[in-house]
Amino acid sequence: MMGLTRKGEYAIRGIIYLAKQEPGKLVLISEIADAVDVPQSFLAKIFQSITRLGIVRSSRGAGGGFCLARPAAQITLREVVEAVEGPICPNRCLIGAGTCERSDTCNVHPVWRRVQEQVQQVLDEVTLAELSNP
Repeated sequence: MMGLTRKGEYAIRGIIYLAKQEPGKLVLISEIADAVDVPQSFLAKIFQSITRLGIVRSSRGAGGGFCLARPAAQITLREVVEAVEGPICPNRCLIGAGTCERSDTCNVHPVWRRVQEQVQQVLDEVTLAELSNP
C-alpha cells in the first residue's frame, strides 16, 4: 500500500473521534459517522473489522456502541492503518520471501525496504492520544 484509501481515511477519522471520548464511553456508529462526515454503513463495516483486531470494542443492544479497546496512548496510527489497509508495502518485493526473484540482486530493493521502515517508524511514533488532542 503506497497511498491511503478512502477506507483508511474513514477509519482514522472515526477512531480519532472515539479517542476524544471519555475512556469506555460507548458511542453509536450513527453519531461517529455524523461527527466525522463518513457514510454510516461504510463506517460500520470498517469498525466491524477493526473490532476483530482488538483496536475497538463493540457492545450490542440498548446503550450499545463502540469505544476504544485500549487507552488511546497505546494505539498507534500504524495499527489503525494496517488494520484496514494491510501491511505497509511500497513494492511487492517486500511482501514476503519468494514474491520477487530479484530481491537478492536488485539494487532498488534496499531502497524500498528503507522507505517501508521509515513510514512504519513515523506511524509507530504517533498515537491516538496525540491525534485526539487539538
